[in-house]
Amino acid sequence: MSHGTSTLTRFGAVREYPVDLAVVSIGAILAYVIVTSFQAGSTLRLLATFPLALFLPGYALISVLFPATDRTARQATSRAIETRPRGIDLVERLGLSFALSLTIIPIVAIVLPFTQWGFTTASTAATLALLTVVLAQTGVVRRLRTPTEDRFIVSPIASLARLRGDENAAITASSVVLVLAIGLAAGALIIGFLVPMSTGGFTELALYGESDDGELVAGGIESEIEPGDAVPMTVSVDNQEGEETTYTLVVQEQRLEDGTVVERTQLDVFETTLADNTTETSELSVTPTAADGEDVRISVLLFHGEPPAEPTNENAAEDTYTWVTAEESDDE
Repeated sequence: MSHGTSTLTRFGAVREYPVDLAVVSIGAILAYVIVTSFQAGSTLRLLATFPLALFLPGYALISVLFPATDRTARQATSRAIETRPRGIDLVERLGLSFALSLTIIPIVAIVLPFTQWGFTTASTAATLALLTVVLAQTGVVRRLRTPTEDRFIVSPIASLARLRGDENAAITASSVVLVLAIGLAAGALIIGFLVPMSTGGFTELALYGESDDGELVAGGIESEIEPGDAVPMTVSVDNQEGEETTYTLVVQEQRLEDGTVVERTQLDVFETTLADNTTETSELSVTPTAADGEDVRISVLLFHGEPPAEPTNENAAEDTYTWVTAEESDDE
């Protein structure tokens, strides 16, 4: 007894697999790898950002919405042959891909900050790549279920011929030009956002005291001490630079006159290296040299790498401070 053999089980589906959607899926994965592997400021990283943000997601979505190639396709019914919208050609797909990608980007930017991954370079690239691959594979299914004669196939020659012969070609061409113009204008704004994100981040520096319950609180540092007493405090450094970073922290006692620092005394200095997206807290105990009745400012200055010969609040990457007053206690 013989059984029929399905072409789908004999690599038929592989042969019919849309080449353009395979390229889109692989391109999205490669772009993600490049964006997350190369250092901030890398030219290759920036070049990979362009298609991942401005083209690939939109093209994948277009493949889901329009699996066919012709604007109208015939559908036979018992009474007559009617037409219904089915698809768009290659030129229109390319133009609309930019527009839809620019629609997807703001949605991702709004949603990610509310997730556990946050809005970072890695999470944004991963989301766009995953979304592109999922949409592309959904587009594969939609396209393979479309009749072969109506199915969209990448054919630049056919698209150009359509532009030459279609009576609506002028409208189609002008529409695509308009979409591309909007895409380029909006793309400039998007890249203005993406470039800072891919070429650098930020570091947060904070100073905390300890409450009676042992919890860290901002502004909880003791402000009045006896001369010679130590001041306990906790320094917090949060690395959001997009890469592992080495910091040097300089703790200074500063005397001010009319808002200008007239004397600096270094009380402590230490170095720490943090991985991206990590926070470190360090407990310090500094002893000001302030005399009785004197107000001094305790500043914590943060530098990337080695500090300059004369560290100041002005040349520090980040700085924070607290005021301390030295007063003799009145023991009766």
